[in-house]
Amino acid sequence: MGAAPTRTAPVRTAPARPSAARTAPTLRHERTLLRSGALLVAGMDEVGRGALAGPVSVGVVVVDVRTRACPPGVTDSKLLTPAARSALVPALRRWGIARAVGHASAREIDAIGIIAALRLAGSRALRAVAQDVGPVDAVVLDGSHNWLTPPAQGALFDAETEDDLEARQSRAAADDEIGALGFVPRVRMMVKADRTCASVAAASVLAKCERDETMTVLAREHPLYGWHANKGYGSSDHVAALRLHGPSPLHRVSWRLPLDECAAGG
Repeated sequence: MGAAPTRTAPVRTAPARPSAARTAPTLRHERTLLRSGALLVAGMDEVGRGALAGPVSVGVVVVDVRTRACPPGVTDSKLLTPAARSALVPALRRWGIARAVGHASAREIDAIGIIAALRLAGSRALRAVAQDVGPVDAVVLDGSHNWLTPPAQGALFDAETEDDLEARQSRAAADDEIGALGFVPRVRMMVKADRTCASVAAASVLAKCERDETMTVLAREHPLYGWHANKGYGSSDHVAALRLHGPSPLHRVSWRLPLDECAAGG
């Protein structure tokens, strides 16, 4: 009789771990701030900073100790399809204790610069939520640059001596509007907070959906630039339309827009 066939034991492998990019955001960082004494913590994120036209928008979502985990599927808006973002909005409007989106127009961006415009849009969102739940104590802000806290007035003017008087006055007026908030929340910066902090991810989705909807409406008034599809960013069709027709009243004309000489002069 021949030798019995050798049986090989099945190889067992550990289950694959989900990638970091797909890990659901949590309230861990917000709860750390709540344990440190904050009563209301807001996640904030901006959209539209790099667009050629339209507003810059800042979303705010406020949480407290009673807030539970965020709705499934919430993450950085850039990782979601438009349909997935839109599907999350009804649940996000019920999550947390307050939420808002603030905007600064293209004209305001031209007048005061993009950083001060971000600060202006953020202050408008904070004012809106404060009307519902009171002043926010702490903010988790996505990124590494604190654009929300106004600089000292002397530092503001010393750093920008090349600006003309009108631009300085516009910037000071914007900071006066921010000062009218009546409170200054402490800011905690976090790189990739829109992927790890639930309140920031939620703010990112709400801001993106609201700004996209705004640009879709504005596209009907200015149909030459394809804003319904490019949302004001520098897509090839948008750039081609700018070179052919020149800027609209909703373009950020203080920026180096890609214009042909005839369009720039016309």
